Amino acid sequence: MEKYINEAIIGNEKVLATFTNKGELQRLYYPDRSFRQFLEYSHVGVKVNDSGIIYLHDDINNVYKQSYDENTNILNTEIVNTYFKLKILQTDFVPIKENILVRRYTLVNENTIDLDVKFLVHQGLLTSRNNSVGCKLHYNGMIQYAHDFMISTICNERKTFGHQIHGSINNIASGEIGDKDYIGMSSDSSVSYNIDIIKPGEKKKIDIIIIMQENDMAMSKFEDEIERIRKLDLNTEYTKTKSYWKKYIKQHDELKLKEPRNAFESKIIDIYYRSILLFPLFVNQETGGIIASAEIDEDFTKCGRYSYTWARDAIFITQAMDILNMKPEVERFYKVFCKKTQSKNGMWEQRFFPDMRLAPCWGYQIDETASVIYGVYTHYKKTKDFKFIKDTIKMCENATEFLKKYVNDIINETGKIHVSYDLWEMNEGVHLYSLASIYSAFECMLKLYKAIGKSVSDFENNRLKDEKISKSKVEIEKMQREIKKYIEENLTSEDGKSYVRNTNDGKMDISILGAVVPFDVFTPNEKKIKNTVDRINFVLKTYTGGIQRFEGDHYMNGNPWPIANMWMTLYYIKAGDMNKAKKCFEFVVKTASSLNFLGEQVDNSKMKANWVYALGWSHAMFIIVLKEILKNEK
Repeated sequence: MEKYINEAIIGNEKVLATFTNKGELQRLYYPDRSFRQFLEYSHVGVKVNDSGIIYLHDDINNVYKQSYDENTNILNTEIVNTYFKLKILQTDFVPIKENILVRRYTLVNENTIDLDVKFLVHQGLLTSRNNSVGCKLHYNGMIQYAHDFMISTICNERKTFGHQIHGSINNIASGEIGDKDYIGMSSDSSVSYNIDIIKPGEKKKIDIIIIMQENDMAMSKFEDEIERIRKLDLNTEYTKTKSYWKKYIKQHDELKLKEPRNAFESKIIDIYYRSILLFPLFVNQETGGIIASAEIDEDFTKCGRYSYTWARDAIFITQAMDILNMKPEVERFYKVFCKKTQSKNGMWEQRFFPDMRLAPCWGYQIDETASVIYGVYTHYKKTKDFKFIKDTIKMCENATEFLKKYVNDIINETGKIHVSYDLWEMNEGVHLYSLASIYSAFECMLKLYKAIGKSVSDFENNRLKDEKISKSKVEIEKMQREIKKYIEENLTSEDGKSYVRNTNDGKMDISILGAVVPFDVFTPNEKKIKNTVDRINFVLKTYTGGIQRFEGDHYMNGNPWPIANMWMTLYYIKAGDMNKAKKCFEFVVKTASSLNFLGEQVDNSKMKANWVYALGWSHAMFIIVLKEILKNEK
C-alpha cells in the first residue's frame, strides 16, 4: 500500500518521523532526513476481551482527533473505539538528546464493563536481497536488524506477553501470536504486552520505545544501550522535549504577531508557529542541507521524490530562516553544503541528499546555480557580515563564470552547453524565470563586489585580483543588457503586449513573476508586466481563487499551488495593491491542513491541502509574504 500523505511530522536533529491523521507511523528516518528510512509498516493494535486485533490506525469503529501539544513537535492522536468504548490517547515524541521515538498510550475504559486488553505491535522493516532483515527477541521487546542497522522496539516497563518472529502477517488479525523461536530470518515480526483488566473509569498506560542504531557495534553492546534507554524517565524526557520546543518558538518568534482578533488571524499565527517548528526538522545540522519535504513516494510511482536538497527551494527556505533568526543554519547551508556540492565548472546539479551526496537527477536547472548567488547576497544583506562574503566569494565567482558561459551560449546560439530544464523540471529550453534568476545573480555579484570595496587585498593580496574583478564587472553589466534584450525579442507574446514563459510554447506561467519578484528585472507597474499579470489571472486563477502553476498543468490533476498565490501576493505588495495581495494570501491560509501545514497543492473541490503536506518552499514563502504584509501595514 502506498503511503503518499504525511499529515504530521516530528523529530530532532537526527530523527524524522511522519504519521497519518489516524496516528499511523509511516516513515522513520535516522541518522539523516533522507536516509535511512526503516519501515515498511508499523502497526499497533489492541485485543479486547475475545475480539480480534483492533488496529488503532484502521478500524471501522474508531473515531479520531489529532493535534500537537501547543507550540511543540509533540503529536497527540486520540482514538476512541465506539464499540468497546475504549479511549486511547497516543502521544508521539522524539526526545531532543536521545535518538529514539517514544509512543505513549493512555487507555481509558469508558464502558460499564471490565475490559481485558492486550497490546500488540506488528512491524515490518524494509528489506532487500542485498540487506536482508532478521529479528531477535529481547526480553521486553524485539530487535530487528540488517547488515548496517539495528532497530529495537521495546516497552520500558513491561515484559513481552507473546511474540512471533515468523509468519506474523498470517495470524496477527486474530490478536493471538505465539512462536517458539527467539531469533529468525523475518522482516516482519510482532510482540504483545498484557495491559490486563481495565475497570470502568480506570486508565492504564504503556510506553513503546523505538530505538535506531547504525550496526557498528556488537549485539551485546546494543543490548546494553537498550537497557540504558529502558531506564530513562520518559516523563522527564517528555517535559524536556516540550520545554525545548516552546523555548525554540520564543527564540525565533521574530515577527511578533499581534493577538488575533478572529479565527482567520488565529490560523495565520498557527501556521507561523508551525513553520518555525518545521524548518529544523528539514535541516541536516552538520552539512546545512535542507530537504524540500519529508518523503512521500519512495517507489517513484507518481513523482521524482521530495526528500532531497534543491538549491532553488533552499534559497527561499534560508531567506525565511533569516527572517526567523536562524543564522547558523543559513550559514551552514552556504558555507558547507553549497561549497562542497558545487561542481568544478561552477554549477550545481539538480539535487542532492542533505548529507551532500549527489541524488538521482534527470537534468539540471540553470536557475539553481544562479539562485545560490542570489541567496548568498540576500543573507549578507540581512546580516552585513563581511566574513560571510569572504567565505563564499570564490564559490560565487566560480558560479558566475559558469553563468557567463551559459548566457553566451544562449545569446550566440553556440550549442556548447547542455539545454536546461525550467524550474518545474518539466520543459527543456530557454525560460524567462531562468534568465531572470541569472540577471539577478549578476546584480547580486556586482553588489557583493561593491561590499568588498577596497578590501580585495584581504582575499588574495594581489593587484591582479582588482583587474580581474573590474573585467568581470564589465562583462556582467554587458550580459545583463543582453539578457533584457533577449527577453524582449524572444519571450514576448505574439501581440507583443505581455511576456511568456519560454521560447517554445508561449504559455502563461506564474514563474514569469520571478522577473519582478524576487529578481527585479522589471518593475511591477510596467505596462507589459501588468498585461502579463492580467493574463495570468485570466488563464491560471481557478474558481476558488487558487492559482495554478502554468497553463495546461496536469501534475496531480493540475491543482492550485500555495506558492503561486503567495507569488502573486508578493507581486501585488510590490505594485502597491494591498487589497489584492491579501485576497491572494487568504486562499493560502484558508486551505492549510488541520495541523497547520501548507501543502504543495490545494484540492479545489475540498479547499484543503493536497499531495505533499509540509512543503518547505510553501512554508518559506508564507514567512516571506507575512513579513512583507506586516511591513506594509505599519
